[in-house]
Amino acid sequence: MCGIVGAVAERNVTPILLEGLRRLEYRGYDSAGIAVLAQKNCIDRIRRAGKVQALADALEEMPLHGSVGVAHTRWATHGEPSEINAHPHICNQSVAIVHNGIIENHSVLRQQQQSAGFTFTSGTDTEVAVHQVEHYLKQGNDLLSAVKKAVADFEGAYALGVISVAEPGRLIATRSGSPLVIGLGLGEHFIASDASALLPVTRRFIYLEEGDVADIRADALVIYDSNGQPVEREVHESDLNADATGKKGYRHYMLKEIHEQPSCLLDVFEGRVHDGKLSDATFGLGAMEVFDRVKCVQIIACGTSYHAGLVAKYWLEDLIGIPCRVEVASEFRYRNPVLMPDSLIVTISQSGETADTLAALRSVKDRVKSTLAICNVPESSLVRECEFSLMTRAGPEIGVASTKAFTSQLLALVLLVVALGKTRGMEQQRATELMHEALAVPADIEKILADKIAIEKWAEAFTDLSNTIFLGRGVLFPIALEGALKLKEISYIHADAYPAGELKHGPIALIEPGKPVVAVACKDGFEDKIKSNLQEVLTRGGEVYVFADERIDMSDMGEHCHVINMPPVSSVLAPLLYAIPLQLLSYFVAVQKGTDVDQPRNLAKSVTVE
Repeated sequence: MCGIVGAVAERNVTPILLEGLRRLEYRGYDSAGIAVLAQKNCIDRIRRAGKVQALADALEEMPLHGSVGVAHTRWATHGEPSEINAHPHICNQSVAIVHNGIIENHSVLRQQQQSAGFTFTSGTDTEVAVHQVEHYLKQGNDLLSAVKKAVADFEGAYALGVISVAEPGRLIATRSGSPLVIGLGLGEHFIASDASALLPVTRRFIYLEEGDVADIRADALVIYDSNGQPVEREVHESDLNADATGKKGYRHYMLKEIHEQPSCLLDVFEGRVHDGKLSDATFGLGAMEVFDRVKCVQIIACGTSYHAGLVAKYWLEDLIGIPCRVEVASEFRYRNPVLMPDSLIVTISQSGETADTLAALRSVKDRVKSTLAICNVPESSLVRECEFSLMTRAGPEIGVASTKAFTSQLLALVLLVVALGKTRGMEQQRATELMHEALAVPADIEKILADKIAIEKWAEAFTDLSNTIFLGRGVLFPIALEGALKLKEISYIHADAYPAGELKHGPIALIEPGKPVVAVACKDGFEDKIKSNLQEVLTRGGEVYVFADERIDMSDMGEHCHVINMPPVSSVLAPLLYAIPLQLLSYFVAVQKGTDVDQPRNLAKSVTVE
């Protein structure tokens, strides 16, 4: 969601802050701002509603210069999207603050601060944070102590960057429930909510842990843990470079990331599978011994990752007979779930900072013996808090609508099925066959990507629609859900997905002449069933668009059934393949509608608040 950038240096940091904000645009936002400590010992600030470019244009007209500063892209939670609600927030021209997260007790603090004479200029929860810091500065505390005391008063989640005219060479950063990273330079330091924001200036990072407070100067850095004790945190060197998040000639990040999927899937296998055999070290030291005792799998995730978990449920129960439950994290965290004995909790998240997934994990950690994170970010909170982890290795995903992260999660879950199946009757020969079949999927994806013109042509039929339906059966039902989600996310067309057999239990009432229905059909032995379901749509005048295994005879379906043939693939691995054309369909519809493909309205890439 919101993005933070900060810097302490011996040079003008405004260009660094602005470039950092550009690199955080993918997270989703509605306003942007920068504040710096100017040489005349005051805080200069510029904020703008809308895109970072609007802020950049304002900086062209009114340049800011300072060696200490903070910047922010805001995704509205409390207070409408507007310049007055944009960060950084300032109190008494003394303190400036940027904040990710939500201060849940802001109403109580606001009343206290109004009684104490503080004036509010915004409708945000963040403004109480800057007032609280100023409150403690007035009591004679230095900036570090003032921030420590202020955050002790907060309930909720936060990542903060704080600067003050009282101590112009100092930047205080702290986090609880929202990620924050420190970038290490030569005689300068930086903060950001995502390391990618700082790649032009450093590749060395420290990831703050829960409750950490960092006292940052150009030539010094001290980190205090949640108990107030100085600590040393590990320094990580990123293998990414400043160009890693570029479009590389593609029109949109999403299209680039769709095309990266063949290589991403091969990266999932790298060093983990040899001659069709899965390495025992894939999930970490001691994982296989723990997996031997697992009798049930509980998957917790949100959004696209939840759909990956639904696919895994089919695999785990069909292939190795282990019970699997899948639940949306935002529901799981607020109820009292009954956990089966010897459950393996599997959390799935692209960023590893998804607030609901983290909270759900924390709510049951003391009740289970084993936890596993499937994630794309090695240094994320989710990975650090789980006993075992498997990195999806998808690389930076900038488009808000997940593509390569999703298919990489699916393949990672295939590896989990094989690992758990080693002691549950899955013969090595079957496991080896499955690995070889999975290794062939990237080449099949390449065929789809090379012949996507037909999908682009289909998109023309959807651009003027207000709603549509997606259908799938068995392991492809979650892929239908994912296809509907993608269309909603980036084209703003309302879409629902159903198991094809459920059509006649209600949704068929929506079918009328010209109504488009998108379906996915693999060769699974039940293809006649889905053909029958599609015939029900056609009989009522609907238009069917189906991605079907080339081995399925669709010639008897009539002129209103439009078919794109898919390469033959085993029904088990069909989700990996069939996700691709649905991504492309959504992409082309969005392009033809003229929506913002990479940064769709109201959405954020990493949902770090409830």
